[in-house]
Amino acid sequence: MPKEYPNSPKTHQILESKKHRITYILAVSGLCLIFYILGAWQNSTVPKLDPTQAISKVDCESKPDNSKPATTNSAVPSFSSSGGTLDFEAHHQLSINETAATIEKFPACALNFSEYTPCQDRTRGRRFERGMLVYRERHCPGKDEQIRCLIPAPPNYKTPFKWPQSRDYAWYDNIPHKELSIEKAVQNWIQVEGDRFRFPGGGTGFPRGADAYINEMSELIPLSDGSIRTAIDTGCGVASWGAYLLKKNVLTMSFAPRDTHEAQVQFALERGVPAIIGIMATQRLPYPARAFDIAHCSRCLIPWFKYDGLYLIEVDRILRPGGYWVLSGPPIHWKKYYQGWERTKEDLKEEQDNIEGMAKKLCWKKVVEKEDLAVWQKPMNHIECIKSRKTIKTPHICKSENADAAWYTKMEACITPLPEVNDEEEVAGGNIAKWPERAFAVPPRISRGTVPGIDSKKFEEDNKMWIERISHYKRMIPPLPQGRYRNIMDMNANLGGFAAAVDKFNVWVMNVVPAHSDKNTLGVIYERGFIGTYQDWCEAFSTYPRTYDLIHADNVFSIYQDRCDISYILLEMDRILRPEGTVVIRDTVDVLTKVQAIASGMRWKSQIVDHESGPFNPEKILVGVKTYWTAEASNEH
Repeated sequence: MPKEYPNSPKTHQILESKKHRITYILAVSGLCLIFYILGAWQNSTVPKLDPTQAISKVDCESKPDNSKPATTNSAVPSFSSSGGTLDFEAHHQLSINETAATIEKFPACALNFSEYTPCQDRTRGRRFERGMLVYRERHCPGKDEQIRCLIPAPPNYKTPFKWPQSRDYAWYDNIPHKELSIEKAVQNWIQVEGDRFRFPGGGTGFPRGADAYINEMSELIPLSDGSIRTAIDTGCGVASWGAYLLKKNVLTMSFAPRDTHEAQVQFALERGVPAIIGIMATQRLPYPARAFDIAHCSRCLIPWFKYDGLYLIEVDRILRPGGYWVLSGPPIHWKKYYQGWERTKEDLKEEQDNIEGMAKKLCWKKVVEKEDLAVWQKPMNHIECIKSRKTIKTPHICKSENADAAWYTKMEACITPLPEVNDEEEVAGGNIAKWPERAFAVPPRISRGTVPGIDSKKFEEDNKMWIERISHYKRMIPPLPQGRYRNIMDMNANLGGFAAAVDKFNVWVMNVVPAHSDKNTLGVIYERGFIGTYQDWCEAFSTYPRTYDLIHADNVFSIYQDRCDISYILLEMDRILRPEGTVVIRDTVDVLTKVQAIASGMRWKSQIVDHESGPFNPEKILVGVKTYWTAEASNEH
């Protein structure tokens, strides 16, 4: 190869070319860096309240008197960003901006749909057998029966009272049913006082009030030391037991059917108390095994001793090891009350004997019977129970089954086996921390490796992530920690991190785990001291319209977009969301764009904002508000 000399023209030419290339590269890199920083600075600002924004309001036909318990606030700041304004406060009514003609406009349903519960529709239920109350179970509409309209609020609907005032009061216009106040007048369930209902705290089994009843119960079992956190109330009435247990930090899943006692669950949710429509019939309750620390029945009319003890067996499945079952009302203390119950001594004694016998077969221990209360306790493990099957043939221990499966799963007349233990003192499935440490302690299902792909490290990371996300939500939705919201739903709860992070805001969360999820994490959520249920979002939820203040949906639409029409999921969200309620939907941009287009035809106002980590994350957040509107009073018959 020819040798090149330093001062030769060719060498000088090469050096100049290199200098030009380096200068060009540095210039381009500098410009890229400048535009990157500029773009990040412009797009990373968190949308926040702008006090200068005016809110357009239309007066309600009927507003509450300011001298009465307050339910609304004066003019407040609104959510603002380049995309428009969102107002999270309740004003009874906001002006509705017209959307583009290409967007489907969903009409309002007729007023007789105001309390429509699609999967507990009484007309559809009549098609099913009455034996074992099958006709009151979930029976959802087929595709040809689904409605494509917006469920209207009743005329003069008002923002519900804020918690804790809502525990004792609800507006009559919101749930215009006086039946319970007449039928249950002696039992002190509910009273009508002018334009509102008052809940004195009574119940069929505790006419002296839930407080006195719970105090009596506290003398028998440890309700105040944090060892009891999750409860289930079977046949709950208006959920006064669950409402007053909240003072002891016990969170209750109250359920009742949609039956002749009109709107029990609706009243409970209007009060800001957890509740769901449900019944003990032929299917398992939609909760995992070992979910509840205590189960309660006060004159709940459930035939515990029938069908080979099937319903007590189901209570055994969902009770934690060492959990309590509390029974009051018939047949307990029958020697005192048999005449008032209009039943014979022989009949009541036989019923109690049958219940006592079934409890023994389940290996439960009777803790105490005092006055109107009887308490049993489930064993800590099944070592002795398995041994007893040599002499007690029925019910047998179930074999090779998923104890947590509970979505359209038939009850079985066999005992759900507890996890194996090494000795008689060990708690099956592992020990659980007391509340409030329980909320962030690693749940036994995770520490024992029973949830595929989730270990203690990932659990801690999930907690940290949700604490950061809720900090971001507080900046986006300032009313979140201020008492604006009470009933919250998380449509895809995963490990319950969202519920744990918002628990300090004096709210409760209905944690939903999709029934067909790859990971069944609902048991983890209960072990953390929170409540929830299974649900297929291609179907309606078991609740009344207008029962939740805020709905959170984390990647729900990505999960379901190939399974069913997502417009029906949005219509269901609209059904259960209160007027002026808020939605927070996390998903990819293309999914959120579709969601926003549909929501625009549902009288929602919404914005898509950046992920909390910044504009370069492909996941975005849609924040929406359902505007206030009601059915016309003239349409009411």
